[in-house]
Amino acid sequence: MSYTEAIIFIMEIIGTIAFASSGAMLAIKKRMDIFGVCVLGVVTSVGGGMIRDMILCKVPSALLEPIYTLTAAVTSLFLFLILFIKQDLIRGRGQYVYDHVLLWMDAIGLGIFTVVGVSAGYAGGYADKTFLLVFLGTITGVGGGVLRDIMAQDPPYILVKHVYACASILGAVVYITIYQRAGELPALVISPVIVVIIRLLAAHYRWNLPKVITENEEGM
Repeated sequence: MSYTEAIIFIMEIIGTIAFASSGAMLAIKKRMDIFGVCVLGVVTSVGGGMIRDMILCKVPSALLEPIYTLTAAVTSLFLFLILFIKQDLIRGRGQYVYDHVLLWMDAIGLGIFTVVGVSAGYAGGYADKTFLLVFLGTITGVGGGVLRDIMAQDPPYILVKHVYACASILGAVVYITIYQRAGELPALVISPVIVVIIRLLAAHYRWNLPKVITENEEGM
């Protein structure tokens, strides 16, 4: 394993833990049982990568290398046990902390998996296909979250809340730009940080894309 491959692997593990936490915490909020929590955590963490690999006509890495699925399952189980024993952590004042941890985990996972998706495109020999690279980065970043929201019976987060998919798209474009000018390592470091910053700022300042306001929303 090369130095760059080691960095990507570490990033994938961190992203897996972050997205698994995001999925598991949403499942807990939806009052799912322990199996549901683990399933939603795993789907959130590996779903985007599986979609990406199928687009690239590859067997999903989550199936070939079960460490990602196992990491997601263990993370989800760990969170379930903590919140099952200390249920007051998601009530009252703990709700504020809970919401912010969920936001951070989701932002970190989005940033990491966006660049991992673009990197997979480069590794697949598509360095001259910019649109494909951006698409791979975006679908890897948001795909798991879309599956999570559908399974939790929520409107997909990327379609209704703050700047989400746009942050992933911008992160993918930044990665490609830096990669072409400074190489892979700087791109791996800088791009996810930018995605995380955009997501946190969007959530803090409630940045949203324009949408049509219905009569019901006006009355709220």
